[in-house]
Amino acid sequence: MQSATALPASPVDDRKRRMRAYSTAMSIRMVCLILVFVVPGWWKIAFGIGAVALPYIAVVLANAGSRIGTVAVNPGPASVRAIEPQRPE
Repeated sequence: MQSATALPASPVDDRKRRMRAYSTAMSIRMVCLILVFVVPGWWKIAFGIGAVALPYIAVVLANAGSRIGTVAVNPGPASVRAIEPQRPE
């Protein structure tokens, strides 16, 4: 028997979660991109690396589907029939 708690998230909820993760990562990238032109010294390099690396990280996070509920549920042993079929003699 399949348990309702073992089912994966609905496609709409999964898409919302992935879009939220992608938008958050890309917003952080935009902040890094702006800070490259504002901050002095070695911070410029750190924010530059963030601005270059975050698009890849955002795509990987967005494409990672929901892992909740993907484990198969073992339904247990097969039930025994109450009436066995008749064999022709």
